[in-house]
Amino acid sequence: MTTPPRRRLGTLLFPDFELLDVFGPLEIFGHLSDHFDVVLVADRTGPVRSVQGARVLADHGFADCPPLDVLLVPGGPGTRRAVNDERLLDWLRARSAAAELVMTVCTGSALLARSGVLDGRRATSNKRAFDWAVSQGPRVEWVRRARWVDDGDVVTSSGVSAGIDMTLHVVARELGTELAERLARRIEHAWHRDPDDDPFAGP
Repeated sequence: MTTPPRRRLGTLLFPDFELLDVFGPLEIFGHLSDHFDVVLVADRTGPVRSVQGARVLADHGFADCPPLDVLLVPGGPGTRRAVNDERLLDWLRARSAAAELVMTVCTGSALLARSGVLDGRRATSNKRAFDWAVSQGPRVEWVRRARWVDDGDVVTSSGVSAGIDMTLHVVARELGTELAERLARRIEHAWHRDPDDDPFAGP
């Protein structure tokens, strides 16, 4: 059995991003260094402040970012401003078109929706900000009750911790269920495997 080639995973950072949206998935991908090289990307290199206050260093700016096989877009309150950042949206359009796989957590889907990347696709978002996310992409087939939505080369998740379940699903899809189960045990996470099991979609 041939080993899949290593892929470069780029995670977008912007001011007031949600920490767990980034580091939940990266906790998992970080254990897969034989398969993924992880880089952090922002408007420019250097520190980017999360909504929790912790600053995270971007390895690359938009201008010098290398080719990305996988793109991860987090959410957070900063998406409210980022949906009006045309430079960021242009970068998302170009990088999403070139990537093999695009993943979003929380209101990261609103950024993809605003950029047009999700037009005609099924997607979900954080339930507390769901109506706002919907307003960013009227041509998206929004799924309100979903822990995550797999639409092939674009996978979107609900809020914050749902990104961990989505990432384990992607690992199972790409590299096998046994490996995903091993990783879930390693990080002591109770993996929600059913994408329709969304306890936060009710009133």
